[in-house]
This record gives sequence, C-alpha cells and structure tokens, in this order.
Amino acid sequence: MLVAVLIANPDRPSITDAVLAETRAVLRTEHQPRILHGEVAAELLVPGEPGAAASLTERLRNALAGEPIDLAVLPADAHRRKRLFLADMDSTMIEQECIDELAGTLGLKDSDSRHLVKGALGLKDHVAAITERAMRGEIAFEPALRERVALLKDIPVGVVDGLIAERLTLTPGGRTLVQTMRAHGVHTCLVSGGFTLFTGPISAMIGFHEHRSNVLSVAEGRLTGTVEDPVVGQAEKRATLIGLRGTLGLAPAATLAVGDGANDLDMLAEAGLGVAFRAKPAVAAAAHVRVEHGDLSALLYLQGYAAAELVG
Repeated sequence: MLVAVLIANPDRPSITDAVLAETRAVLRTEHQPRILHGEVAAELLVPGEPGAAASLTERLRNALAGEPIDLAVLPADAHRRKRLFLADMDSTMIEQECIDELAGTLGLKDSDSRHLVKGALGLKDHVAAITERAMRGEIAFEPALRERVALLKDIPVGVVDGLIAERLTLTPGGRTLVQTMRAHGVHTCLVSGGFTLFTGPISAMIGFHEHRSNVLSVAEGRLTGTVEDPVVGQAEKRATLIGLRGTLGLAPAATLAVGDGANDLDMLAEAGLGVAFRAKPAVAAAAHVRVEHGDLSALLYLQGYAAAELVG
C-alpha cells in the first residue's frame, strides 16, 4: 500500500475538497482522505507497490500543476515515521547563507555590525555569487568554501552574535519539526557546510541534539581566513548520516534528511527519505521529495503526523 500526501503552506491553505476529489480520481483510489491539518495537509491511501510511487507522484503533479501544493506518493510502511533526522542549515533551517552575511561585515567594528559600508556590500555580493554557484553544483564545494573563507580574513569573531540576533531568521516550521520529532524519540542532527560559530547557537535555538559543521580558524579574536580540516562537505554529510545510523542501529529506511544545495545530494540520496526544501534545480530533480510551497512542518506531514501531534 502507498500513501499520497498533499501539503500547502499554512499561510495559504489550499487542500480543498475539489483538490482531494481530483487526487482520488487521478490515483484511482476508493479510500477517503485523512485530514492532517485543515486545508493545509491531507493524505490518501493508494493501492500499489513501492516501485510505482515515483510515476504516481509525477501523474499527480501534472494533474495539480498550478496549485500551490507540494505532494508525494510514498510507501505506507513501518518506516514511514523516521528515527533519525539530519538537516542542512543555510537556506534550509535558516533563511540566509551565513558566509554571505559574514562577508557583509568586513571592515566593521564589533559594535557596528548593523551598519554596512559600500565595500562590505560589494564583497557580500561577490561571496554570494560564489555561494550560489557552489550550491547549484556548478563549481566544487571545498575549493569554493576555501576561496570565500579567505576573503573573510580579519573579521572580528564578535560580529557573529550580532548577525545571529539581527540578521538571521529561522525558517518557519523548523522548530516545530525538530521539537515534534524529538518528542517522538527521534535523534536530530544539524549538519552544515557552514561554521560551528553559527551551528552551535542555531542548533540550540531550534532544539537539535547535536551539530556538525566546519571550524573557522581564529587568532587574537579575528578570523584568519582559513578553515580547519577536514572540511564538512558533500561526502562528510553522507558519512555523518551513515555513522549516526550505525550508532543508533537503524535501518536505512528509518532516516530522513533535508537540504537545498548540491553539497546535500549524497546525504539526501542516502536517507530513507531525502527532501529537497526550496532547493536548487539539480537537487530538486534528484531528491525523493521536493517541498516548494510548504514550510518545514511539511516534513512532519510527509511522515503522517497530524496537527494535534505537533509540538512547539
């Protein structure tokens, strides 16, 4: 048996009776929908084998094209609710790219991180352009990271607290996602190609059990322009998933991962369910499921959680 899940953004409920009727017709199921959250999320059982899930998802996507709805057809098996969750940070659990924001502070005093100067803005644009290419998979992640970090030399470490407080925003639904999974016994890990200076505080704000990311070298309170080895990139993200899965004694199908960039591809492929969240085109095309409209609570509905079970 399979299950078709339809999800809208909580700010734009769109799972109407008409949409559900169309879904039943397209998927040729006699099962009645289970409403997970008003007109925000619903699911329907669909007869079929796991191998048919991808083609049924595409059929439904074509039928509902133009609707602001995310959808997926998934196996309705014992591993639907995952036991291990790994998440990317930049442009996934938070709405910004930390390295770009750091570049925008170059040349500023610790106490003046809110007031950008023209040169800092130019550097931020330059770094952001490299970030975008790396996340699209157009250039290799590790050399692109080292190139950008070198441009951050002499930035005071003290600006990080200001950036977190004043410029970084948590992606809607993220804290609910992590808190709900933790309440159901899931181990959670924030794994990022970014930096421990950010993943430490942000993982604590959201509620992750642990975090893994890159370490920026610091001397006399300023960044040196180098990153310590080993670099947390595409291979290390996948290795983190495999390592935690082994430590916890979990089946591959019991794992969930989410990300948006090319350095997340191996992690998403390794997970039992890999979700591309508002991702770059190559990542959206490769992932098991893509979320383009909903917020991060969509990952709970994909697992069959109902609104009454959500925490935070």
